[in-house]
Amino acid sequence: MNTRSFLLRGTAGIAGGLLLLGVAGTAFADEQQGADDVDVNVQIAPLTGGGALSMTVASDSTALTENGSNSVVRQFTGTLPTVTVTDTRDAADIPAGAGWYVLGTASDFTSSTGDIIGAENLGWAPNLIDGGDSGLVAEGDVVDTAIDGGPDGVGLVDQELLAITNDSAGVAEEGSWTANAALTLKTPTTVDAGDYSSTLTLSLFE
Repeated sequence: MNTRSFLLRGTAGIAGGLLLLGVAGTAFADEQQGADDVDVNVQIAPLTGGGALSMTVASDSTALTENGSNSVVRQFTGTLPTVTVTDTRDAADIPAGAGWYVLGTASDFTSSTGDIIGAENLGWAPNLIDGGDSGLVAEGDVVDTAIDGGPDGVGLVDQELLAITNDSAGVAEEGSWTANAALTLKTPTTVDAGDYSSTLTLSLFE
């Protein structure tokens, strides 16, 4: 090893360290020469045309249990947790012709071992629990499973209707509405055993 270059590198390193210490020492040596406070104020006016259209779901999960199976089809049933739509807007603030609706879409069922049951095997029968007194809120149509077949046998693959009104302003005074749905999963008897999960996404639109 070249002793001279090692000593030079060592000297440079020490000098750098001293320089950093010197900078830090200078910063800590500063003395405060004055201080003052500034109050930050804001006035928030009441909302005009306040209120909002919103949706809540009573629970973030539900379970299906085997019920009504036969030698050809296995059937599992359950209930969608109660969905509540709330509108706190003044009817005069709602655009003319506006209507709200709730749609549901399910993902495929998957098991911990990677087995899949397609979302087309999950159907529902919407149920309007409290549609208000106006009669302007309605439940969606029954959606059958692919195993059921027929024009409605599509499953919850793509945005199926849970509840709807074509007149948001006309029902706004009622304030809130509730609905749920009977859920039905049907599979062949050859389905692989296991614990399966699907996500049913509910969306509110206007």
